[in-house]
Amino acid sequence: MQYTTLGNTGLIVSRLCLGTMTFGDGAGIYKHIGGAGQQEADQLVKAALDSGVNFFDSADVYSGGASEQVLGQAFRNLGLARSDYVLATKGYMRMGPGRNDVGASRGHIMNAVEASLKRLRTDHIDLYQIHANDPLTPVEETLRALDDLVHQGKVRYVGVSNWQAWKIARSLGVSEHRNLSRFETVQAYYSLAGRDVEREIVPMLEAEKMGMLVWSPLAGGLLSGKFSRDKQKPGDSRRSEFDFPLVDRERAWNVIDVLLPIAEAHGCSPARVALAWLLSRPVVTSVIVGAKRIEQLQDNLGAIDLQLSADELKQLDDVSSLPPEYPGWMLETQGADRLGPIDLWSKVSAS
Repeated sequence: MQYTTLGNTGLIVSRLCLGTMTFGDGAGIYKHIGGAGQQEADQLVKAALDSGVNFFDSADVYSGGASEQVLGQAFRNLGLARSDYVLATKGYMRMGPGRNDVGASRGHIMNAVEASLKRLRTDHIDLYQIHANDPLTPVEETLRALDDLVHQGKVRYVGVSNWQAWKIARSLGVSEHRNLSRFETVQAYYSLAGRDVEREIVPMLEAEKMGMLVWSPLAGGLLSGKFSRDKQKPGDSRRSEFDFPLVDRERAWNVIDVLLPIAEAHGCSPARVALAWLLSRPVVTSVIVGAKRIEQLQDNLGAIDLQLSADELKQLDDVSSLPPEYPGWMLETQGADRLGPIDLWSKVSAS
């Protein structure tokens, strides 16, 4: 296993993280995703730990809280000390019928954290993430609530998921100005089939020294090897029933056309190649992988040891590259002549 720091912190996490959306009874929209019971979850957690994974991600909304419950019990069943794993979870989504049972308000966050702590059977959450963008709650209110939770010791670090780059950047400014705990990570969708984060979010993460946690690295199973131009809706894939996340299908088929021969050359699954490509991206802290079966998890974990050649990475980069979009192409054009003087100055400074 490979390890790195969580963003600009001293916390060490594995570069592969076990996602637990599959844990629990699979109620509601999770019926096509969940379903791993306690015994299966215990086996998956143990297999992850045995491979060196120390990072686990959940959310209160997964199977209506059942994912957190099963994960917390798995840690107990395996006799783990609290220091043996780094625990991340998320809050925001609707957890009840009331008007305030959803969102990033102070009231809901405080309630959500207490409920997650009970389900997870722990006294603290290592990384607590706001799961979605709240169009009503002022960012200052959210940050103040999270800062209080950090000071209370119930949360160690805070992160955010599925926010716009401008809003994340604004929150960092508010945290610095008011001396509040800042977001250290962004959990975002990123895959060979969906590289939209590279337009605004990735440059912001690099500039602010934040970490990226990747969700749905296989584009909801589209890059698993089950799909192709000739097999666009296999019966044994959850994506056939739950078509998410959104992708440009034609671009995805082009990616898969390149992905398959590279996987064949390495004697491994296309999924492993897709994960290895993500692990090669400097901005990526940890890739979240989920599974219902041990075999599936072990295959994904093998991505950590897969070394793609420079040519293979270039092939994947080229076929999955984003189409030009304003102002990106204009920034690149107008900024080109600034690189010369910078390189020249570097040479002068070095001499």
